[in-house]
Amino acid sequence: MFDLIRKNSPHQIKNDVLSGLTVALALVPEAVAFALIAHVHPLVGLYAAFMMGLITAVFGGRPGMISGATGATAVVMVSLVLEHGVEYLFAAVVLTGLIQIAFGVLKLGKFIRLVPHPVFLGFVNGLALVIFLAQLDHFKVKDATGEVIGWVAGAELGIMLGLIALTMAIIQFLPRLTTIIPSTLAAILAGTLLTIGLGLDTRTVGDMASIAGGLPSFHLPEIPFGLEAFKVVLPYAVVLAMVGLIESLLTLNLVDELTETTGQPNRECIGQGVANTVNGFFGGMGGCAMVGQSMINIKSGGRGRLSGISAALFLLAFILVAAPLIEQIPIAVLVGVMFMVVIGTFEWGSLRLFGKVPPADILIVIVVMVVTVLTDLAIAVVSGVILAALVFAWEHARHIYAQQTTTDDGWKIYDLNGPLFFASAQNFQDIFTPNEDPNDVIVDFRHSRVADHSALAAIDKLAERYEKVGKTLHLRHLTPECRLLLKKAGKLVEVDVFEDPKYHVAVDKLKEKLGEA
Repeated sequence: MFDLIRKNSPHQIKNDVLSGLTVALALVPEAVAFALIAHVHPLVGLYAAFMMGLITAVFGGRPGMISGATGATAVVMVSLVLEHGVEYLFAAVVLTGLIQIAFGVLKLGKFIRLVPHPVFLGFVNGLALVIFLAQLDHFKVKDATGEVIGWVAGAELGIMLGLIALTMAIIQFLPRLTTIIPSTLAAILAGTLLTIGLGLDTRTVGDMASIAGGLPSFHLPEIPFGLEAFKVVLPYAVVLAMVGLIESLLTLNLVDELTETTGQPNRECIGQGVANTVNGFFGGMGGCAMVGQSMINIKSGGRGRLSGISAALFLLAFILVAAPLIEQIPIAVLVGVMFMVVIGTFEWGSLRLFGKVPPADILIVIVVMVVTVLTDLAIAVVSGVILAALVFAWEHARHIYAQQTTTDDGWKIYDLNGPLFFASAQNFQDIFTPNEDPNDVIVDFRHSRVADHSALAAIDKLAERYEKVGKTLHLRHLTPECRLLLKKAGKLVEVDVFEDPKYHVAVDKLKEKLGEA
């Protein structure tokens, strides 16, 4: 059922396990950093990465995709933790999971298809920039209170840059020599051993925080259950659910493109929801899919669910028994890994779109990218979708026109072309000249489509215009639904039962009326 291990594929099993180890090593500083952003204990972030990674790998809809604590969700949590405490965060994460499960059960994950490609490009490029900017934080010098007091300089900066360059070079060129071991894993091991062997003075994972701990334990959020607490938690839960699902489903699409396979959005919604619900009951900060870690996994050869499971189990092993070893990994090495993720994530082909696609599409890419960097992913994607919808509406509003002919009887025919909807309603009105037209006018909708209520209102208004000047308007090739809803123009409709289309729209009231007729 879960396709944990692909049959007859020992090579893929090896790739999934080694890739999982690579991801787990890169997950540690990310989880700790995001926990610190949310003002919770580092273990809260590590537990979240373990539980999110394991549960979504088993129950989610996208094998090979990695989930964990993320910056996109961490920034939403900050004010809740500061104002009400971590227990309210756990309650919010539980509710977040329930909302996401509901999305999956109701099969709303399919609406990710409404995200246009320019928005997707902006999302990918924006996240690449966010990942890059996040790495710059490791070049800052902070005091005991966490305040930035300067930047790394001198010999320490030289060592960091050298390790970053070595890491990136190994990741880039090792696959040309051998693919026995993932190049990212080899780079982490090489950089760590070099640092230890030469006694280089550079910051390590252990300098961020200790990652040693025990197993996560069941824990009911200690908040006063009631309407007041619910009012506090609900807004954060809704935002967390939306941010998590948007990032997860867009990451799913990205992995689909890279692997040329198809994920299951609705199942992923349920998997994310179950993982977040469990997080809230076991002391984790929740999260969603991680673009950077997913890219590391895919580039390292991880394709099956075993890669995500391995990453989660390795991470748990680090927490339980291997913390002293993992804490020796240089931060610079992991920065180098993430820089390669940035290079692999950014859609460099989008830079060649200038002059080759409509300017509006370029604008959408830039807007989504900038808003992703300046605010958060949810606002960026929603802004991009709205902007794309407005551009679409504006462009199609100009496509409505009519060819005019006159019959032998002196009737004037407007053969309408193009969609009639809210944006084209005014252009539709401008086509007609009731004062100059003959007594009988035909509007033929053979090549047009009445799309919404604004279109119906426009037809109704047109009928009133002709009625005021004592002329008769005939409407041809309207759907039965349109004729039923046109209160004033209905009696003026000229019906051609052999030519009128028979398609229907899913409106219960219309079905009832049609049934009665």
